[in-house]
Amino acid sequence: FGLFLKCLHGYMSGFGNEHVSEDPRCPGALPEGQNNPQVCPYGLYAEQLSGSAFTCPRPTNKRSWLYRILPSVCHKPFKPLKEGHLTHNWDEIEPDPNQVTVLERPLGLHTLCGAGEPRGRNGIAIHIFVCNASMLNRCLYNSDGDFLIVPQQGKLLITTEFGKMLVEPNEICVIQQGMRFSVEVFGETRGYILEVYGAHFELPDLGPIGANGLANPRDFLVPVAWYEDRQVPGGYTVISKYQGKLFAAQQDFSPFNVVAWHGNYTPYKYHLEKFMVINSVAFDHADPSIFTVLTAKSTRPGVALADFVIFPPRWGVADNTFRPPYYHRNCMSEFMGLIKGHYEAKEEGFQPGGASLHSMMTPHGPDADCFEKASKAKLEPERVAEGTMAFMFESSLSLAVTKWGLQTSNRLDKNYYKCWEPLKSHFNPNCK
Repeated sequence: FGLFLKCLHGYMSGFGNEHVSEDPRCPGALPEGQNNPQVCPYGLYAEQLSGSAFTCPRPTNKRSWLYRILPSVCHKPFKPLKEGHLTHNWDEIEPDPNQVTVLERPLGLHTLCGAGEPRGRNGIAIHIFVCNASMLNRCLYNSDGDFLIVPQQGKLLITTEFGKMLVEPNEICVIQQGMRFSVEVFGETRGYILEVYGAHFELPDLGPIGANGLANPRDFLVPVAWYEDRQVPGGYTVISKYQGKLFAAQQDFSPFNVVAWHGNYTPYKYHLEKFMVINSVAFDHADPSIFTVLTAKSTRPGVALADFVIFPPRWGVADNTFRPPYYHRNCMSEFMGLIKGHYEAKEEGFQPGGASLHSMMTPHGPDADCFEKASKAKLEPERVAEGTMAFMFESSLSLAVTKWGLQTSNRLDKNYYKCWEPLKSHFNPNCK
């Protein structure tokens, strides 16, 4: 990581803040008092990246100004590129409401499930990835929406137009719509991606919790400006994800040539250990929404297009309470993943890097062994999920599993339903 440490000067903190950054190699690169002067300092080009409509209210207006060596318009025409197992076709296979568990994954980027479509700017897709090679002279940008990336194994050194971010397991990062990025890996790397069309991630409203708690804004980190003025005679490939398809264009220079920038539309990262857990201290469960890190709101108040929820280490102290997650049928779709450790409701069979999908109104909950242990446990204060980090992508949309997920991958645990078969009746009409 010597090159990384040499090039990276730190991060700026704060979620959704107005940030200002310039590469220290070019002091004064930011224009003073305006965005688009007749001639920019150092002969740079001014370019605005808009993440919202110009007329959005000020609290939701997202844009940043980039001052770069060459504007990003300088490239050859885009040509179609094979998508592999990346898709937004949710009708390629008949719906299946059953509980789904995914075991290990093959190399590549694979779409597991989703709903909606990018042209209508409403929907989500969930992808899983495994890679062992870096993107060399290649970058990607997503015209369809935002990527929330959850690494599970291996570090990601992500170069963006705004600077560099090192993202490790137990951290997440968000690359917002239209931002160009390239990823360097250091051996086999795998993880999960939540893609959201038509909305940006926000911090959830806190309501009666008050001003502090959950994910605090200051703990979100934004990269500082870093540029490379590099010609690529053999061609630099810019990949665009557009309307669910991939296209590639060629140019002869690095796109990471932004010397300075300012604005509130940026990539960012967050360490999950920074999450301030709120929990019940009397009896019963609070709803799992208290573990929401980020939310992408729908047009209906209080209903999320997608929530990113975590289940971090915490204290369990509730009296007269079945402490693991309860049995549940939900009007939302729940995609569970595991970064490390074991999931408290299913200690066996759900491994780090795996995933499960519980579709709308499909029942789910603790397996038989978990139920029996928790029903008989002595209820003392205890650390829950120590050494563990499970998460959930939850959506108000009814998610369809892709053909690759259900059939082609051959990675499903077809015996998942059997974890509930040993559940037995404890009913006794003479015992209250």
